[in-house]
Amino acid sequence: MSRLVLASGSRVRATLLRQAGLEFETLPADVDESIAKREMAGADPMAIAEALAAIKARAVSPSRPGALVIGADQVLVCEGDLFDKPQTIDEARGHLRRLRGWTHHLCTATVVVRDGEVLWRHSERPELVMRPFSDRFIEDYLAAVGADALLSVGAYQLEGRGAQLFERVAGDFFSILGLPLLPLLAFLRHQKLIEA
Repeated sequence: MSRLVLASGSRVRATLLRQAGLEFETLPADVDESIAKREMAGADPMAIAEALAAIKARAVSPSRPGALVIGADQVLVCEGDLFDKPQTIDEARGHLRRLRGWTHHLCTATVVVRDGEVLWRHSERPELVMRPFSDRFIEDYLAAVGADALLSVGAYQLEGRGAQLFERVAGDFFSILGLPLLPLLAFLRHQKLIEA
């Protein structure tokens, strides 16, 4: 059984860990995020991201005793509005229209749990500025990325074609992708899970 578990179905998070040379098991948490978000309605977006990251890790932890379980979540906030992953291409189109020309923040939270206890937590709030692109650009972008627009909050992947949506980003690149890789690696070295 793996000593490190990623409680997420995110292929980007898994790719980041794999490319950093880590051996781990992927076991997505069976959590209804909408229930937790309803219960936390009106809470600070970062508090929501932190709570969801912990819920996911704790949901997986009992099935992997002794393992370090990584839970992560992001909440996108723009002018006080919170955005979830779009469920349809039409919803992705609406998100992009709403975000274009505006600054938004990605409240990114990661926790590591062992046997239900949170051992480590990290949060960041990168700032991203979308350029004022045209409706035609949105249509071309959505045609090019297809269903990938539904994989992440904001309908973009900054590591791919989504980079064309932006004027400026400020914050840790890995955190924008969904996992604060360098602080996480430091923690795993401290836990002697990887070589120092």
